[in-house]
Amino acid sequence: MDSRESGSPPRIEVVFLNLDAGELDTETEALWSLFDVLSCASGGHAGDEGSMTRVAAFCARSRVGLGAHPSYPDRARFGRTSIAMAPDDLARSIAAQCRALWELAHRHGIAIGTVKPHGALYHDAARDAAIADAVVRGVTDALGDRIAIIGPAIGALADAARRRGLGYLREGFADRRMRADGSLVPRGEPDALVTDPVEAAMQAVRLAPSVDTICVHADTPGAIEIARAVREAVRG
Repeated sequence: MDSRESGSPPRIEVVFLNLDAGELDTETEALWSLFDVLSCASGGHAGDEGSMTRVAAFCARSRVGLGAHPSYPDRARFGRTSIAMAPDDLARSIAAQCRALWELAHRHGIAIGTVKPHGALYHDAARDAAIADAVVRGVTDALGDRIAIIGPAIGALADAARRRGLGYLREGFADRRMRADGSLVPRGEPDALVTDPVEAAMQAVRLAPSVDTICVHADTPGAIEIARAVREAVRG
């Protein structure tokens, strides 16, 4: 299956903005419209046919691109806990999640342009070459190799994607606090989220020269105000 079968991925600007989407029933199209790409929960940690259809339909009638957002298969803990899985099993799970979104995108005549792992898988794939390889294998099994992976600026996931010849987009976060080494402060720790729109916009501006995309999370309190401030700051 090739990601081009339902059309060419949308052209996106750098630094472009991506939103982790399709995780909450309360997400509005006003929020979605502020982004270049919606990374749509694909059933592993959240999302179902209804939510994926809603996101795909919006992308089909707008200029917003569609991305897959696969996870460890762990809806109970929202994909935020590492799971020990055999690489082949993980690859099959990633492929199934990407394929589920692709089928809905195909019905709406659009392509999936990017894939971004979610939660614990995002961090594990950056640290562990075997996990990174399984993620990349699952993505390409479902979508072909004309796809870009979104992930941390450096690490095993970036290396695996580039070895496979995939595009790779370095990500920064406007609404999460970061440690000195560039890793995110875990959500369970105090003050892990940036909820002030001005602070989030300033962080986005600091990150912009060293990343390809900046993320805001739909479940961050005040997400729409944050998104507006970030968009204004990086686009002028």
